[in-house]
Amino acid sequence: MPSILRTLLAATAMLAAGHATAGNGPDGYPERPVTLVVPFSPGGGSDNIARFIATRLAERIDGTVIVDNRPGAGTNIGNQIVARSNPDGQTLLFGQVTLSINPHVYQKLQYDIEKDFVHVAHIANSPTILLTNPGMGFKDLAGFTDYARRNPGEVNYGSGGTGTSVHLAGHLFGSIAGLDMTHIPYRGSGPAIIDLIGGEIQAIFDTAPSAVPQIAGGKVRPLAVSGPARLQNLPDVPTFSEAGYAEFDAPAWYGILAPTGTPPAIIEYLNEQVNQILDEPETHARLAQLGSVTAHSSPAEFGEFMRKESSRWRAVVKSANVSAD
Repeated sequence: MPSILRTLLAATAMLAAGHATAGNGPDGYPERPVTLVVPFSPGGGSDNIARFIATRLAERIDGTVIVDNRPGAGTNIGNQIVARSNPDGQTLLFGQVTLSINPHVYQKLQYDIEKDFVHVAHIANSPTILLTNPGMGFKDLAGFTDYARRNPGEVNYGSGGTGTSVHLAGHLFGSIAGLDMTHIPYRGSGPAIIDLIGGEIQAIFDTAPSAVPQIAGGKVRPLAVSGPARLQNLPDVPTFSEAGYAEFDAPAWYGILAPTGTPPAIIEYLNEQVNQILDEPETHARLAQLGSVTAHSSPAEFGEFMRKESSRWRAVVKSANVSAD
């Protein structure tokens, strides 16, 4: 992103969040504006969640929270910036499921997930949704899989990029369902959705925050969602389990991390504030609108969750034989 645009976005975030320079946390934390690095472009599903949480967090800590979008390299640019930041609680990372995947895809990362970050708070989980073009005539998942089996190699599914959770979700589903599909990587889900609508590809696996607005527009058809339950705002879309594929699950998740060495008192304070935000009815409603379900955890519980997710995705990456280096 051009530096001028990033500056304007940061300024806008500051105006929205207030101008307090001394917060109500430990030792007056935060003493200056807190930067929440979001390793995605502005306007996407992950960015929408991050900005909502940033606004509410600024109000709770009586300070300013600046959203700094640093997209690129499969989120590695933003992740690396935070890993190398001063561990004073002033720079935080809006982490996503890619933190559980990238160490197994990229062999030369400039940061270490285990050593360079401490866990602050788990924010939400989102399912992955299989979308098709309505013109393809697929009414349900059974129709899609039947077509794919009868036409091996002819179904092209798109994703937001090689090694992303949605790419790996497609590989995982194909292996479980016994389908021969071709993966078409894009630079983000936006271009993939455009080609799906245009009929250039037959399907796309996408995270709910990105997919839900497209579904509302009526130009794509959802066939199934991952996870244990149907989405609140997509009650007519069955889960993969309901459709006969209980083995398939490919959730995305979102949370906040900080550089290793950040004072424990600040970590605990931020965890408490985020959990109180997640308990608010307004937060439940907004995240449900974005296709997500709120999470609630201690820093230690979030860390254990991430370790389990890393183990899960390691196996999928190995099966898909994916490497981005």
